Parts: sequence; C-alpha cells; structure tokens
Amino acid sequence: MNPRNPLRLQLASERPGTCAWGDVLGAAVFGADPCGADAPPGRPARVPLAEVPMAPLGGCAVIERWRVAGPIQAGSHGMIGYAHSEEFLFGRLHAREDDAGAGRTGLERATERAYREIHATLETTGFPHLLRVWHYIADITLETHGTERYRQFNSARQEALVSCGRSVRGNVPAASALGSSRGPLAIYFLAGRAAPQFIENPRQVSAYHYPAQYGPRAPSFSRAALVRQRGATLLISGTSSILGHRTMHEGDPAAQTRETLANIEALLQEANRLEAGAFALDTLTYKVYVRDPADLPVIRAELDSAVGAAAARVYLRADICRRDLSVEIEAVGERG
Repeated sequence: MNPRNPLRLQLASERPGTCAWGDVLGAAVFGADPCGADAPPGRPARVPLAEVPMAPLGGCAVIERWRVAGPIQAGSHGMIGYAHSEEFLFGRLHAREDDAGAGRTGLERATERAYREIHATLETTGFPHLLRVWHYIADITLETHGTERYRQFNSARQEALVSCGRSVRGNVPAASALGSSRGPLAIYFLAGRAAPQFIENPRQVSAYHYPAQYGPRAPSFSRAALVRQRGATLLISGTSSILGHRTMHEGDPAAQTRETLANIEALLQEANRLEAGAFALDTLTYKVYVRDPADLPVIRAELDSAVGAAAARVYLRADICRRDLSVEIEAVGERG
C-alpha cells in the first residue's frame, strides 16, 4: 500500500484462500456466502463486515475492502460494529423494519433509528465527519402507505439529520441508495477526523435541491467527497443518466451509460481543479449497478470503450432508485 495515502479501496470477485486482511478497516460482501464459504475466508473478527443480498453479475461473491495505513482498533455502539485507524472509521449496521406505528412506516422507523445510531457513534468515537454512506433497501421503488419506499427513506433520513443537528444540504456526505433483493436496511459508511471537501456536478441540480416532484423531502447527499489525508481519495456517489434533475434516455441503457459517464467526467473536472489533475476515468475503481441483467453486454461495452481494460470494475444486479433508470455507477479515485 502507498504510505502516502492511508485510505484505499480493493474491489474484486474472490475465491476462498485469496483474501488478505491484515490492513483492512472494513469490508462489504455482495451476494450469498462467498463461493459457498460461511464468511470471507481469513477475515479477522475485528473487521466489520456489511453483508448485502445483491447478486454479482458473473463469478463469485464480490468483496469490497477498505484498506488503511497504521494500527486498527475495533468496537461497537448499539447496532453498529466499527473499526478505526488514526484517521478513518468504517461502520456497518443492519436495521430491521418493525411494524409501522405513530404515522411512520417500518422503513422510516428503521432509517431514523439507523441514522441516530450512526451519529451517536461518530460523537462517541471522535470521528465527526461522515464522508460516504452506502444504503441497500429492499423493494426500493415499491409503493406502500401511499408513497414509494425510496421517498419514505429520504423523508426519514432528512428528519433524523435535523434531529441530530446535522446539515441536510451542502455539507452532506457522498452516498448511494440501491434496491437489494431482500433483508433489512443495510448501511455501511466511512467517517473521518478531518472534514472532506464536497463536490457538486455543474451538469446536475444538487440532489438536496430537487423539486417536490421527487418527493416531499429531497435526498440529502453530495455528488462526491474529496478526502485529503497525505494523498487524496475521491469518493463519487451513485451516479446515473440525469441532466439537471430529469432522467435522460429512458429505455436506452447504452445511452444512459454514456450520460452517466459524462456526469462522472464532470465530477472529475471539478475535483481536478481542486487537486491539480489527480483523477482520470481510466484510473478509477467502479461499482456498476444494473437493473436488467439482459442490458449488461451493452453497458459493459460502453464502459470498456470509455475507461479501457485496466480500470477495475464489478457489476451488480440492483434496482435503481428511479424506475426509468437502467444503470447507476459509483467510483473511487486515489492519488498517493
């Protein structure tokens, strides 16, 4: 690992016996038991693991590992398991949806409980800055109680942030929210001792300024977060074929992939103004969410054409938060 950059991502399909865990802060595994194992092979008990019931498209289960420089300590707070280095904390939780009550849906109650615990953990451990959050929500576009579940989640997240004294626009973390096949609300996150620089996309309306047609409460996330700690790490949120605030190229997964990559390029341009040309499309690590597996060949072809063969990437079957979106891509860039 490059000693100048204390936070790095390793993302790959792996088989038993191939994992190295010595400097891993936290990990997520996508799919059922990795290649039939009960847990990622060799994982120390101190490494918090987020298990996401989301099928990789081809190959073995995907293991996402966040590696750090320096010693690591582990702990727990409520439903959250975490580990931290001197500079970064990785946490994970699974929040079950209990029965709706008091005018709240089960997902809203689970989201509020999760976010209260996240911020209580950050306060307790001394890592005040939430950098990046991943959310996996069963039946994300299903309508219940008169509204879509993704909109329920956005409302509950914003209310929890307000109640915790946190910002709901501007100074908010990079994030993704995808639809998983089943299970409780699964969340994992990165936090830091130092504040990142949040980045918006000039081609898009900031998500926290979306108009009311997308729900009573706007999504509270930034398009990317630039983390500077002896190097630079760029954490790009889930990105799709959206121009302004409207979906583009409905029904055309190839065109949607190109538009999505144009949005990622716009974020790179903004980041490179701040970090002197540190990032390029072909040096990022990509996680690509595909709604319909039948679209994978055209989505893969567009990505291969744009970023070349060297860029690391994995493909996952997922429901996207808008029914008219075929693909969503998140990415991480590193500069030592």
